[in-house]
Amino acid sequence: MIQTTLRVKNPRDPYSFLEDEFLVDSGATFTVVPKKALLEIGIMPLREEKFTLADGKVITRQIGNAIFEYQGLEGAAPVLFGEKGDSLLLGVFTLEALGLSLDPLQRRFYKATLRL
Repeated sequence: MIQTTLRVKNPRDPYSFLEDEFLVDSGATFTVVPKKALLEIGIMPLREEKFTLADGKVITRQIGNAIFEYQGLEGAAPVLFGEKGDSLLLGVFTLEALGLSLDPLQRRFYKATLRL
């Protein structure tokens, strides 16, 4: 497991942001941030989708868009509005938006090979 600090910005107002510790989960597609925190910085949900968890359980979550910043790198990606009990997760869509990959053995990020 690896944790890292990540800044989440409102795409319409990049001066509205939150910064927190995220669990990096290379098995997670989306980044998850608590709904209350996203609403506080003005990020609004765009739609709702169903997701299947690793244990087969199906959940419904709202999705919006955010700008993510990590050590000066910025990228835009979708964000899930976390509900009570959901962990702060940094998913693969956000890593790709930042041009990063995870080395799970060294527990660090490296510049990804970008492909079209």
